[in-house]
Amino acid sequence: MKFCRFVSGDSSLPRFGILESDSIMEINSAPWSSEPWKKTSQVFPAAGTRLLAPVAPSKIVCVGRNYAAHAAELGNDVPKEPLIFLKPPNSLVGPGNPIVLTKYSSKIEHEGELGLVVGRRASHLSDSDDALSYLLGYTCVNDVTARDLQKSDVQFTRAKGFDTFCPAGPHIETRRACRVPRERSRSRVRAHITDDFSRGVCRALDFADDDARAWRPDCHGHTFGCRSACFGRQRGSFR
Repeated sequence: MKFCRFVSGDSSLPRFGILESDSIMEINSAPWSSEPWKKTSQVFPAAGTRLLAPVAPSKIVCVGRNYAAHAAELGNDVPKEPLIFLKPPNSLVGPGNPIVLTKYSSKIEHEGELGLVVGRRASHLSDSDDALSYLLGYTCVNDVTARDLQKSDVQFTRAKGFDTFCPAGPHIETRRACRVPRERSRSRVRAHITDDFSRGVCRALDFADDDARAWRPDCHGHTFGCRSACFGRQRGSFR
């Protein structure tokens, strides 16, 4: 099942729906709501809608240097423990929206990510808990990074937190419909398969669920990165 957020026609009101081949069936609430969602009577032609980021999270929790080849590319080792950082919600944009290149950087790169969408609150998970049962599903994320600022600042907030630096979507693929390995994963980028990621979905969720970072139903996280590529600054934006 493919959940999405969208606007239709001239309306600016975000709606939630189930994306089908050429149409969107509206549902009455967010798919992570405490009350079960229901289908409404409205069906929208997909061609007449605009997809938004499929989530509107209170926070975006990320795991850095989780791809060995990418860490080595930047001269870093894979950390012994997951490296947690945050991207602010203002960095989130929908699929196809322009990414604005900040004037403060001359080296902006993309990082393709596997995004995790939390479906219910999770905190202090134990080894016996099924971490995946807390997930609603998965989405695609671009962790846009000002690489020169990341290097000069050491911490990641400015380099990864500019407006439009977190495109996501186009939809959420539900967990039951999308098989993602619990411990390790591989990614295909432009027809090239990457090396194995260092840590899997369960390990990332287990590590990042203390009281300060309790996973709430509107949270979004990403745990895996792929090899980066520099876009440069030839244009004012890119998609």
